[in-house]
Amino acid sequence: MSRSGCQSEPQVSSSLRDQFDHQATRPTRRLYTEQQRARRDNTRWTLVQGILAPLQFLVFLASVCLILRYLISGLGYELATASILLKTALLYLIMVTGAIWERVVFGQYLFAGPFFWEDVVSMLVIALHTAYVLALFGGWLGDTSLLWLAMAAYLVYLINALQFVVKFRLARSAPAQPALVS
Repeated sequence: MSRSGCQSEPQVSSSLRDQFDHQATRPTRRLYTEQQRARRDNTRWTLVQGILAPLQFLVFLASVCLILRYLISGLGYELATASILLKTALLYLIMVTGAIWERVVFGQYLFAGPFFWEDVVSMLVIALHTAYVLALFGGWLGDTSLLWLAMAAYLVYLINALQFVVKFRLARSAPAQPALVS
């Protein structure tokens, strides 16, 4: 029994307790230094990304519905195709403006440390959307195959969008870290 008259707490080895304490006090990895956060907050490209990303997502949702409509009923191929081309144009635009944003915030156009894997997956998204456009205008695939290619591109886009949502939430919840002095 403890001094309070209650049963004592289970004994935990000091090494286990030290390991837990180390994990609880270990610094977490931050996305931005204070300077990067200031650049992010003060560039117009952040607002541009904040407008284009949800717009692209809305076009994506509408396009998925139009593609599914065609795949199920055989109706609306032209509208589905137009929606894919609009989604692709928005993807190219957000990629260019995102690269500019990354340059302003991190000093390089693509593959900055905190967004390296998002950029890698973005390259796959762009490759698949570009393959769709080339196959469409080159006449290399039939209508149904083209739409399945678009759906594959959309699946990778959705994964990429989720990557960015996770980073956005992480950035909102984490304070800036001081810049390292070399």
